[in-house]
Amino acid sequence: MTTWTSPAPSPVDGPLTGEDRPILEGCLAEQRATLLNVCAGLTAPQLAARPVPPSTLSLLGLVRHMAKVERIWLRQRVAGQDVPSLHGGAGDDTDFHRADPARAEQEVQALREEWRLADEAVAGVPFTHEIDLRGDPMSLRMVYVHLISEYSRHNGHADLLRQVLDGVTGR
Repeated sequence: MTTWTSPAPSPVDGPLTGEDRPILEGCLAEQRATLLNVCAGLTAPQLAARPVPPSTLSLLGLVRHMAKVERIWLRQRVAGQDVPSLHGGAGDDTDFHRADPARAEQEVQALREEWRLADEAVAGVPFTHEIDLRGDPMSLRMVYVHLISEYSRHNGHADLLRQVLDGVTGR
């Protein structure tokens, strides 16, 4: 019997000069890949482990959380798609509290699929397009900046979780 381990993502590279959109799309793609790279090589139980008590953070919880975040920001808010919320939706910590190792492989695939669907949903939306965020306008450009920031923050958490799990750093 083979044990599933989280696969490494393909390398990502983006432009260093030019228009905002390709640069920010490249940065987001890099942050996305970083999360899965930190998870790469770990088993489902390792991904679901909460190695830093009393924190409820796990790598699998972060994978679930980012799938939820991508759906909320890009598909629901920007593209206006009528799709159900993931893991309880905004303001709900179900993504962290119900990280089941038996579903780890499916959750990683669900995140990858959410990336694909989110990218498709906003592909034709101009960066100047605005959404209403609690009474204030927010452009798609700023949504990308927000997502990059969200991934960066959680990728730092992921690095620490990985180091505690097996000593690996610098992924």
